[in-house]
Amino acid sequence: MRLRTFTVVGLLALLHIYIGARLLPAMPVAIAFKAAGAAALAASVLLIPAGLLSHAIRRQPLADRVAWAGLLALGVFSSLLVLTLLRDLMLLGAVIVGGYGDVLAARSALAVPLLAAAVTLLGFINARRVARVVDVEVPIDGLPQQLHGFTIAQISDIHVGPTIKRGYLDRIVDRVNGLEADLVAVTGDLVDGSVHQLAPHTAPLARLKARHGAYFVTGNHEYYSNAHDWIAEVSRLGLRVLMNEHVVLSHEGTSLLVAGVTDYTAHHFDPSHKSDPHAALAGAPQVAVKVLLAHQPRSAPAAADAGFDLQLSGHTHGGQFLPWNFFVPMQQPYIAGLNRLRQLWVYTSRGTGYWGPPKRFGAPSEITRVRLVSA
Repeated sequence: MRLRTFTVVGLLALLHIYIGARLLPAMPVAIAFKAAGAAALAASVLLIPAGLLSHAIRRQPLADRVAWAGLLALGVFSSLLVLTLLRDLMLLGAVIVGGYGDVLAARSALAVPLLAAAVTLLGFINARRVARVVDVEVPIDGLPQQLHGFTIAQISDIHVGPTIKRGYLDRIVDRVNGLEADLVAVTGDLVDGSVHQLAPHTAPLARLKARHGAYFVTGNHEYYSNAHDWIAEVSRLGLRVLMNEHVVLSHEGTSLLVAGVTDYTAHHFDPSHKSDPHAALAGAPQVAVKVLLAHQPRSAPAAADAGFDLQLSGHTHGGQFLPWNFFVPMQQPYIAGLNRLRQLWVYTSRGTGYWGPPKRFGAPSEITRVRLVSA
């Protein structure tokens, strides 16, 4: 573990050296500003791992303050690295076409930190504001008239933790309750921390209101934070936790099935929690519509095989910000929005909070109002 930490820190230091070596010498500024830039990069090398490991600090509010500093530094570093790479590609292109010059090198070196700062500021504002409501209509073949317009308010990937606290979740709950949905679905990654640390900050979930109640499925981050304790805590708050099981709801004289599975990777933490959409339908009666709550979109093939009509997922954050949106497709079949897999509709939320850096750029957070309509 210690060797791995040193390896990661070493790689992080090399990437910071690359940024500094490519930008600082070319900048048309006084030496004092270049020295300040070098000092900021050196501080970032220390702050980022400190922020990521701040959970080991037992004193509060020190732990949260270290987390804030480190995660903000990580957000700035991510943009600096991407923009420095893009600058180098641009300069290479300029060399090839014969347009390279000292003025271009100097101005582009200065533009990189300015753009990184602007992207980080806009990303911070986007991440910290209350998620907007996104309306999605899902056409269902053979939908009974009584279920036309049935609404599900989905929230996902809130990540209550070092930088997301009770006030943030309170505002989300207020907005969800204002939708007056028929059902609320919380599709995992609620927390980043233990029940002991975060129970006061997840308490607003007890205020969630919907005609047919609120339902929860585990995400991978619950398993990083002792999923068994969180399953008990979420149940105590009044949400129904669906663990490879289903409920049948009676609505206006007809029935709707809502099922939930544990996280796709849950079996790595507890073999008895292996995600299984088929098991979630065991003993189910014949109903017109079957909805599955599954944290990760890659549950979709098994959900389609099991015969579900709609799967609601999260996990991806829509990429959250560059460059992560390029890596999501390597692991997940869908990044965001409504997609079709055979007879199954899959809606992937961009998430209602954020993970890691308080930064969203090009992937706005959302509270999703899903409306079932006749195809």
